[in-house]
Amino acid sequence: MERNREWVTVRVSVVLTFAVALLSILVGLLHIAGFGVEGPLAPFVPDVILRTVGFTGTITGFAMFGSGFALKRRYRIGWYTTGLLLPLTAFQGLLQASVFAYPLVVLSILSMLALIVNRGRFDRPFSPSPTQLAAAAALVTAIAYGTVGSYALRDEFEGIETIVDAFYFTVVTASTVGYGDITPQTGAASDIAQLFVLSSLIMNVAAFAVALGVLLTPAIEAQLSKALGKMTEKQFDLLDDHILVLGYGELTEPILEELNGRNVEYAVVSTNETAARTLGERGIAVLTADPSDVEPLERAHITDARAVVVATNDDARDALAILTARQLNPDVRIVAAATQRENVNKLRRAGADQVISPATLGGHLIVGCAFGADSHDITGRILGEDPEDV
Repeated sequence: MERNREWVTVRVSVVLTFAVALLSILVGLLHIAGFGVEGPLAPFVPDVILRTVGFTGTITGFAMFGSGFALKRRYRIGWYTTGLLLPLTAFQGLLQASVFAYPLVVLSILSMLALIVNRGRFDRPFSPSPTQLAAAAALVTAIAYGTVGSYALRDEFEGIETIVDAFYFTVVTASTVGYGDITPQTGAASDIAQLFVLSSLIMNVAAFAVALGVLLTPAIEAQLSKALGKMTEKQFDLLDDHILVLGYGELTEPILEELNGRNVEYAVVSTNETAARTLGERGIAVLTADPSDVEPLERAHITDARAVVVATNDDARDALAILTARQLNPDVRIVAAATQRENVNKLRRAGADQVISPATLGGHLIVGCAFGADSHDITGRILGEDPEDV
């Protein structure tokens, strides 16, 4: 495995993006609060920019969080938006002219480099669902209705003079905060304004409720997936350079214990719903599906897997899983366990690089240890490998 894949992975880009977002917000808040320590560029930045850049930096930080979540799902649009925001955060860090902002500039540059290196890894198209499109359209329409309507009726309101005032009034009304600084006038002539405010309030509250429901739905689905023993989007979207365990049998738990001991990222694909539910409760990435099918292996990112392990009690099913895995990733290393010794060559012909018969291996180990040999040396000799590499 190449060093750049080991160290500069998708996860590095995601972590750096979130770090830039958090630092941009913190630096912006410090600048707004007046805690910034002037740096060497401060004399060259106009006062109006110094007063404004703290607010824009905070807003950019929150926008960066949205891009970070898109990167976590490997969306191409997330790569584009992050690529646009990172130079902006670096530039704003320079304009803030504070020593607190210089780490933001450095971190933004590092994040840009990681993003460029991993540009080919963010290739998922973003296809919003009809529900998401409807929620976005309802929200935009409700805010536009409130903004345009209140500006058109500005003579009937106290405090609305510009379109920005109208937008501010709409957002405050939709959030049900109601500061009271802008109110419709009283009297029969202003009834239309009061009715408009009521209609705008109902429309915006309903639109925000729908949008909130759309945002919370993925989290609810993730909890349901966990209860049903299924991989969540969050788990399999970040699978990279991992071990893919196909099926669940008597050898699976020792395999998972060994992988945990080596601190290796892995995922399990199995039709055993009870086992999948138990694994999901332990925080293990698991997908309840047939490991010989193409779709679940693609969802588990077999093309990015380091190796595939097939070790159930059914050699016929294992052979089908090996054939599918080899078809989807011709270069991945596949290791299989043969329940019946006569099936070792069959699993090799199916595409496994290494096939181990636990019964044969156990017999050799027991006899060898009975004669005083070291089990480590016996294992290496049986596998035909250097004992130090076993």
